[in-house]
Amino acid sequence: MARIGFVGLGNMGGPMARNLAKAGHQVAAFDIVPALVARAVEGGATAAASAAEAASGADLVITMLPAGEQVREAWLGAGGMAAASRADAILLDCSTIDVPTAREVAQETGRAFLDAPVSGGVMGAEAATLTFMVGGPEAAFAAAEPVLKQMGRAAIHCGGAGAGQAAKICNNMMLAATM
Repeated sequence: MARIGFVGLGNMGGPMARNLAKAGHQVAAFDIVPALVARAVEGGATAAASAAEAASGADLVITMLPAGEQVREAWLGAGGMAAASRADAILLDCSTIDVPTAREVAQETGRAFLDAPVSGGVMGAEAATLTFMVGGPEAAFAAAEPVLKQMGRAAIHCGGAGAGQAAKICNNMMLAATM
């Protein structure tokens, strides 16, 4: 099983991290809210003292954060996860953010980076039935796909950096039009 760093343990990220721990992965979990880290630990994860510590030594590093600003800061800021991660680690952002930020972070990390926003909501995160719309290098997608499918039902490679975010925008637009 993989060593996974997971940062952002809120309504979506918490259940996703717990599903990975339940699947047998070693999950190092971090959030700025200590109670969310404690809940992840109860679900089988190990607490990390910082985002950088969660990323250090992981095969796959995942973020699930509120907005592009937090994603950029987590990966690229001082003490950021890109610098702390192994050169061969796959970096994966499951947040729903804007396409330009996703492309910027992918370029600036200097690592295999996937933008992989999800559809399915909190119930989908809890039941591991999410759909991942993934942008980034095809080889990184192929390596990450088995892990994605332990958090969801489907993982679709949509193209290069930012393509996952573009697909998610279209998904949200279709949902809004249907409603």
